[in-house]
Amino acid sequence: MSNAGALEGLTVLDLSRLLPGPYCSMILADHGARVIAVEDKKFLDDGLFLNLINRNKEHISLNLKTEEGKKIFFQLAKEADILIEQFRPGVVKRLGVDYESVKTINPEIVYCSITGYGQTGPYRDRVGHDVNYLSIAGVLGLIGEKGLPPSIPGVQVADIAGGGMSAAIGILLALQSRERTGKGQYIDISMTDSMANFLPIALFFQQLTGQFPERADGFLSHRYASYNTYETADGKYLSIGAVENRFWKVLCEKLDVPEYITLQYDEKRRQEILDFMRNAFKMKTLSEWEDILGEHDICWAPVKSVSEAIQDPQMRAREMFIDVDDGNGNQTTTIGVPIKLSRTPGSIRRMPDSFGQSTKSVLKEFGYTDEKIKLLAEKGVI
Repeated sequence: MSNAGALEGLTVLDLSRLLPGPYCSMILADHGARVIAVEDKKFLDDGLFLNLINRNKEHISLNLKTEEGKKIFFQLAKEADILIEQFRPGVVKRLGVDYESVKTINPEIVYCSITGYGQTGPYRDRVGHDVNYLSIAGVLGLIGEKGLPPSIPGVQVADIAGGGMSAAIGILLALQSRERTGKGQYIDISMTDSMANFLPIALFFQQLTGQFPERADGFLSHRYASYNTYETADGKYLSIGAVENRFWKVLCEKLDVPEYITLQYDEKRRQEILDFMRNAFKMKTLSEWEDILGEHDICWAPVKSVSEAIQDPQMRAREMFIDVDDGNGNQTTTIGVPIKLSRTPGSIRRMPDSFGQSTKSVLKEFGYTDEKIKLLAEKGVI
């Protein structure tokens, strides 16, 4: 087993901000790539420096609107394997750091742009955030209670899955292509595109039934008692995911209603079964249900808060929440590495830099002296 990581030897230049791009580069950094995050100091003033996802990275400050800043950028880009940017379409072109410009000095570069709506189409220039991409793609309309407004998820689905994860997949595909051809390429990631890619089940049931699913009224969204959430006596919740009849059968037996086993998807008795389940689960506390349902083949789980999930024994056993030293002698909880490789596992090797912490050390690699670095800082280049 190697501690280096599967992407050791690759260098990533990350110009992105906030969540999608930095999440992508965190994935690459966790698996051994050297990631140099580049930001302008004005973004520090916005108070939106999400440092948790800057682990395993070096962070430098650089003003790309200055000629000297651009010179430093191209020195970095010439040596990089991957470049990530998350500006609105056209911004990198105006700055002179677009794919065509970088490709002239580094034809093997894998250049990834992450935007809300992509580089083409009528919405390309629109501003947006996670909720907007979910909305356009038809995903948000499926989330929430029937008859009530759509519910915004408590996590950033479009940013993380649509932006960060899709970008990481695209980059790895482009790297594999480069292995065969020796050529880099441009990657256009739209978070809205990726959210549309979340709808195969919705389209499958439309083709099957002739009807598009509606909010909280689909086969896998509250319509039937076998795939639902239920409140318990102590005001907590549990989820039931007994899609297959063999799981539903065990649940019905545990609740002493064998007559419902063959009525799992019966439309005439649907509401009756739902009402029974809601009343039944409200009769006992979540802890009592954990004892009753236990390890039986039902497909059930307690609905946990974030604080409870952090302490969950499964999450801890899989090292998905781990306690680390924050560098100041204090213990802090961070998220682990979800992709488990047997020979080259990812790891947390370095706590996040403070803003611009590695500027000096990175510039020194390119021959900049302390005096020159001081002058660059005075001129607002770094």
